[in-house]
Amino acid sequence: MPNQSKEELPIFLVGFMGSGKSTIGTCLAAKLDRPFIDLDELIETTIRRSIAELIDDRGEEEFRAIESRALRECARSGAPVIATGGGVILRAENRELMSKTGVTVWLDAPFELCWQRISADAAVRPLAPDRETALARYNARNEHYKESQLHIEIGEDLTADAAADVIVKLLVELSSVQYREL
Repeated sequence: MPNQSKEELPIFLVGFMGSGKSTIGTCLAAKLDRPFIDLDELIETTIRRSIAELIDDRGEEEFRAIESRALRECARSGAPVIATGGGVILRAENRELMSKTGVTVWLDAPFELCWQRISADAAVRPLAPDRETALARYNARNEHYKESQLHIEIGEDLTADAAADVIVKLLVELSSVQYREL
């Protein structure tokens, strides 16, 4: 962990599609009085097309390279709350960057809740075109999500505001543990 206080570090929200990263991230950023960055929205604004179109035209690997560059830029931009894409943790360089430059928070939502949200969402999800594909991706990514510094279980009844409160509490606890170790 860098020699900065937790207040100066980016907070990276990780988790599967539909886990609530964008919704909870917005609440968390407001509570912490920090800027909020939705990495997928930033990428779409930058490339002037949807991620689905990019993946269709140039493939997932090209998207992941663009995603990694955007993540590096966000990590250098002060101390925002960053809602990452669900697959950002697939690249070792991204996992290392997040763990060395900030605090990673895993929003651990059960697959069925994620699938329910994905199915209800109007957004095109090219990497989760059907339940079986989505479940395979969910299972493959969980080992990487577990590497996060903080973990919060997301359930149907947990509001974004309540989840943000839990994260703030965990961040305070993490800071006090880090400071006691010095």
